[in-house]
Amino acid sequence: MIVLHRLNGQELVVNAELIESVAAHPDTVLNLATGNRIVVKESVSEVIRCVVQYRKTVYVGASYLPEFLRGGESAAESLADPPSRRGGEKRENPCH
Repeated sequence: MIVLHRLNGQELVVNAELIESVAAHPDTVLNLATGNRIVVKESVSEVIRCVVQYRKTVYVGASYLPEFLRGGESAAESLADPPSRRGGEKRENPCH
């Protein structure tokens, strides 16, 4: 589960395993496997970062670890942290 925020600032806990796609229209819209759509305050890259962080905690100690969670920079992390935002900037963790 990841913590996000509705546009009005209300905290929302979402099952990260149900997220099928995330799009910006211009607001960030989560499309879930249930058919529901949720509009959140966080950017697409912040949602990706939260999902990757969640999955890293879930897969700790697993006998199989997907390539994108094995360490080093992955495609998912590159999407979550575009080059324009890299370079030692300190940011708050948007996943809490």
